[in-house]
Formats: sequence, C-alpha cells, structure tokens
Amino acid sequence: MSKKAVVAGHICLDVTPVFPGKQINALENILKPGKLISMEGIDIHTGGCVANTGLAMKKLGSDVKLMGKIGQDEFGRLILDIMDENHYDGKKDMILSKDNHTSYSIVLAIPGIDRIFLHDPGANNTFCYDDIDFEGLKNADHFHFGYPSIMKKIYENDGEELIRIFKKVKEYNLSTSMDLAAVDPNSDAGCVDWKSVLAKVIPYVDFFVPSIEELCCMLQPETYQKWMKQADGGDVTNFLSIENDIEPLAEQLLEMGAKFILIKCGRPGMYYRSAGSDKTGHIGIKAELDYEKWSGLCGFEKSYRPDRVRSGTGAGDTSIAAFLTAMLSGRDPLRCIQLAAATGACCVGAYDALSGLKPLEELEDRIEKGWEKI
Repeated sequence: MSKKAVVAGHICLDVTPVFPGKQINALENILKPGKLISMEGIDIHTGGCVANTGLAMKKLGSDVKLMGKIGQDEFGRLILDIMDENHYDGKKDMILSKDNHTSYSIVLAIPGIDRIFLHDPGANNTFCYDDIDFEGLKNADHFHFGYPSIMKKIYENDGEELIRIFKKVKEYNLSTSMDLAAVDPNSDAGCVDWKSVLAKVIPYVDFFVPSIEELCCMLQPETYQKWMKQADGGDVTNFLSIENDIEPLAEQLLEMGAKFILIKCGRPGMYYRSAGSDKTGHIGIKAELDYEKWSGLCGFEKSYRPDRVRSGTGAGDTSIAAFLTAMLSGRDPLRCIQLAAATGACCVGAYDALSGLKPLEELEDRIEKGWEKI
C-alpha cells in the first residue's frame, strides 16, 4: 500500500507576466519609472508550498492530503478550479475563510535576473495550529510544512505555533519535513530571531529542505547581506562556495539536531548532508527507512541540463515533491536526490510549477542514459 503524505502551510495564486525572452541581465534596464515594457502574455497558476509541492506530489504518484487556507473570493475560486483541473478536490480540504482574502504573488520572472515576488500573504497570516486537521494525520505517514516565514500566526511569539505543530505531529510517528520562504526584512517576519526559532523546531523536523538564500538569511543575516551586495541584482548562487559558504550553514543545522538536510542552491544544484544513525534513527517510523543508508551522507548533486528555461517558479517546491515522493516509495537516498534535481530541471521548462513535470520512472530512465549535467 502506498504511503500517504500531508502537505500543509502556505498557498497562494501566482500571477506571472511573461517578459520577452531577451536577456536583460540588469534590473535597472527594465524597471524604470515611465518606461513601457511590451509583454508576451500572462500566466496564472497556484503557488505556495501546499499547491506547488502538494499537487506535484500527487502528479508524481503520491497519495496526498492538502491543508491550507484561502478566501471566499475570485482568487480563491481560481485556486479551487486549478486544483480541480489537477484532479484534487480542494473544496474538501481547504479552509474557505469568510474573513480573509486569498494570498497572491506577482512573480517577475525577468530573463537573466533572479525572480522578484510582490507578495500579499492574505489568509496565510491567520493559519495556525487549530487549522491543522490532526484527525487527518492519523492515517498519514509523512507531514510536510511549507513557508512558516511568511505566515504571521506561525512565526509570531518566536515561532510558538510552528513548534507546537511539529511537536504534535511527531506524536503520530510520522516522518516530517519543512521548507522555507524568503524573509522580507521590512516586515514583521524580519524582526524574528529565526536562528532561535530554527534551533527549537529543527529537532522535530526529519528532512529540512530550505534554499541556500533563505537559510543564510535566517542563520547569518550579515553574511546574507554581503551575498546580496556581491550579487548586485544577479543570482547569488552563481558565486557561492560549497566549502566556505554552504557547508558552514549545514554544520550549524547539524548542531541544532538536524537529521537530513537538502539545501537547494539554484542553478548549480543541491547540497545534501545527513547526521549519523544515532540521529537518523529517530526519523518517523512510518517512513520505514533503512536508517543506515540515510546516515552519514554528504555531497553536492549538480543540476541536470534543462531542455529549455522559461521560469524558475516552483522549481524548488517541485524538486522537494520529487524527493519526498521518491523517499516514501522506498528509493535509496542518492536516487531521491537525483530525482529532485531532475524534476527541478523539468519544472523550469514551464512558467508554472506543474505542467513541466515528468513521471519519476521516465526521469530515472533518462538519468540512466546519461542525462547531461550543468
């Protein structure tokens, strides 16, 4: 019998204006007051962890239950329609709030420049412990939570609700995972001591899967600001060193009690690290992992060369969907990481998170045949 996953947390509607395909390379060349930019259409899809990771897991073959909150408005109806198109009945599981509007993001995916998000958290700001259907967890095997850093009720009071949720989930013997989102330094989330929050919640998270930018922003904000200055509007992952930049952050997580870490590093690939069997042996028993295989791992999985590049929107989320789906199917850890990288390469070929996805078996076949890496 296939294992069941619950994906909870942030959900929104992504509105992506389609820029011309010509490389821009510098933001100031396009976003100027009074300048007219000729566009080539618009793409409207679901966004956020619940939609991107959850629906991707379903598309990749997982049995998934989604938990999120939207408003009873036009954007909310669009989200439900898109879920229905992906063969998921969102009306059954989504919280439809009368008091909150649906979250949305305007995604500026400008060629040659990392994505810019204009984000309104909407109903996500009121999502809390009481919105988790714990009864629905009793028959589940894995719990994934996404984007606590842009959900006000979840991060306020030093992440009290987030820690409370993960502690409770662990009582059901599920394996757990958590993803992050970028923090706006000018928002309330920018005032949170994220290093302290992560130190409290990491012991209850079996698979921690942030991006390198999000992780550095939370653990070493001064270093993050230096990275941003050096990137000067470009992609920060182009100049990061595994030894000097990524590994020290992973070491901090291990000291906090992390069991398995998968850090998304953009175009270059993904860094992975796991603790010894004394820690991985405490991963939720419902995952039924061979803990020795998942212990003591360390490496960097380079990205596979995509057939085309349209947008990075959802690539991180869907790569994690592939990783979790592969893990729950019993595949070896290195194969799970390969499939995560391969799915990211497929995702960037579309403007949305879901339409570019391929079955895991198809990706495995392509990997075995020597899919070129970047």
